[in-house]
Amino acid sequence: MTHAPDTADAPRTVTMQIVNAFIRDGAGGNPAGVVLDADDLGEAEMQAIATNAGLSETAFVSQSRTETFKLDFFTPTRRIAHCGHATVGTFSVLAARGRVREGWSSKETVDGPRAIRIAEGAAFMEQTAPRYSDAADWAQAGVTRAQVLGALGLGEDDLIDGVAPVVVDTGNRFLLVGLQSTETMRDLTPDLAALDRISERLDLIGFYVFVALEGETDATTRMFAPRYGIPEESATGMAAGPLGCLLYDRLCRRKDRLLVEQGAWMTPPSPSLLDIRLTRPDGAITGLMAGGYGRVMEERVIGY
Repeated sequence: MTHAPDTADAPRTVTMQIVNAFIRDGAGGNPAGVVLDADDLGEAEMQAIATNAGLSETAFVSQSRTETFKLDFFTPTRRIAHCGHATVGTFSVLAARGRVREGWSSKETVDGPRAIRIAEGAAFMEQTAPRYSDAADWAQAGVTRAQVLGALGLGEDDLIDGVAPVVVDTGNRFLLVGLQSTETMRDLTPDLAALDRISERLDLIGFYVFVALEGETDATTRMFAPRYGIPEESATGMAAGPLGCLLYDRLCRRKDRLLVEQGAWMTPPSPSLLDIRLTRPDGAITGLMAGGYGRVMEERVIGY
């Protein structure tokens, strides 16, 4: 990490790698900031850098006493425990620089350690077994199913048959909402202020809206996280993991690997592909790995 002189007239700066994670056919993906060798940065400094960078998430990489590296993640507005695309971006940079190799490594986070695997150039991150919270569980937080649908501008007829909106947690909490048609997905105009209020009450990262598909990919998605300063995101590994679990557990997609696309419905589009590998030794999901490919796009100097 490079610092400019710390004087009254010269603000401090860091060098940041901008990495598109979960790229599809070499393009698209979700840009994340990666700051290497960030050991001397405090939380306030990390937050200022992430805010000034203006990306949905920035990862700060430092030494760890227990794992391969320590990663701290920040959105433009607050710290976040885990971030899939910033993890993929970080380990893509580390692999390109020879600081990790094919096979297993790990990251230390504020929420504990997670395994990382580099496989044929793709980076995968560990997530935990899913925990589900249905609409009946939201009542104590003052949230109803009708409020959730209203915030997304949806009616009951828009929902997929047999799978109600549900909060799924594999390390971060997302509210998953299945739709019947891609046309409804395309035309979504959510009330971001209402999503923010519901997210605060249910302690969500955001809302992950999906349509189940038949073919190469298992679902197409959109993700809204205004509580974390993200109106919409083009690839969200920590949301695709919960969706993979939901597809397996409640939509009977009985397979170990599921592919999720995201970003195709944004303006402008940024098509992304997320690869979910479920661990289910006795049929029940005990964990998963979510991953994909990353590509360094540019290097920036960010002041703070």
